[in-house]
Amino acid sequence: MQYAASEVTAHERYKILTAFVLPRPIAWVTTIGPTGVVNAAPFSFFNVFAEDPPLCMVAINRRPDGRIKDTWTNIERSGQFVVNLTDEPLARKMHESSGDFPPDVGEPAYLGLGLAPSVDVVPPRLAEAPWSMECKVWRTINVKDDRQLVIGEGLRFHIRDALWDPKAMRVRMDRYHPVGRMFADRYCRTDDRMEFPAAPVVKAKAAE
Repeated sequence: MQYAASEVTAHERYKILTAFVLPRPIAWVTTIGPTGVVNAAPFSFFNVFAEDPPLCMVAINRRPDGRIKDTWTNIERSGQFVVNLTDEPLARKMHESSGDFPPDVGEPAYLGLGLAPSVDVVPPRLAEAPWSMECKVWRTINVKDDRQLVIGEGLRFHIRDALWDPKAMRVRMDRYHPVGRMFADRYCRTDDRMEFPAAPVVKAKAAE
């Protein structure tokens, strides 16, 4: 079975992409509005792409009725945001924060999510998040006026103490239970894991 991208609708392309590119990490982005209202919204068109500088990209689309999302409005104005990751204890509230909230109602306040001050940016982070990255805008790419690709440069990392071994610089995976986005309102756990021996180092054949 195959589809030419040009022969299906944008919504059908979205369904094809999100049905198979699984699971996707979720950026729970906090921003701050002009009156000080803190916005928190999840985005699963997201990932990290570099470490020097540390770069992440979040795709922020319009709402189905064409309205611009508060997250983009706030980022466009301030150039700052925080990417928070979510784990199983926070998954339900993360999902609920994807609802339709007016600009004067902050998702953290409505859902009872604690906030903690950031150091290098104005928007606060989610205090209970297992991992947060303070970001400033590095680049933006406008996709047909329908979606903004926001590339953020990470300025500071916040890690839940119990999850990190600072000597080994490794996550304690037995304590970290992230969730991933599947499609529609479906999510997945990540505790069913595989581990393989080191990949082989194959030497080039000797010239004959």
